[in-house]
Amino acid sequence: MPLKNNEILIRQVRMEDLDSCSEIELSCFPPTEAASLENIKKRIEIFPQGFYLAEKNGKVIGMVNSGATNKDDISDEEFKKLVGHMENGKNIVIFSLAVLPEYQKMGISKKLMQYFAKKSAKLGKEKILLICKSCMLDYYKKLDFTYIGKSISQHGGAEWNGMELLLVK
Repeated sequence: MPLKNNEILIRQVRMEDLDSCSEIELSCFPPTEAASLENIKKRIEIFPQGFYLAEKNGKVIGMVNSGATNKDDISDEEFKKLVGHMENGKNIVIFSLAVLPEYQKMGISKKLMQYFAKKSAKLGKEKILLICKSCMLDYYKKLDFTYIGKSISQHGGAEWNGMELLLVK
């Protein structure tokens, strides 16, 4: 069931959201890091139960999307294309958490993440994994993620850090 909070509706993605999701991705990530339209489409087709949107007044303004795996090492670039995705994998891996710039710093990404964590736990996942740049470490720590070390990923030519959130205690 979608979450409606302060005029923000959180819901599962639908294929007709593809263009809006691509717009968000391109407005929030440098071209070398942004997922292609094709990869976003694959994420919607293959694992919609790991892809949620924030909507305000009918406009898609934010998203979080993911894949699932039994691996703890999430540095494989091919996984972002869902190569190796295992729907019943114990871990859920966030690829993108993004909110349109004009809606940032309003708590929308936090609402998305809280909803995502709740849904991930209901899917039986043990933990949420992600990689982020150093400037985002404090943000994810506020959401109860734990730093697990430098990632060997060189996605987009950037340096990345591993983070995890345990869902099963």
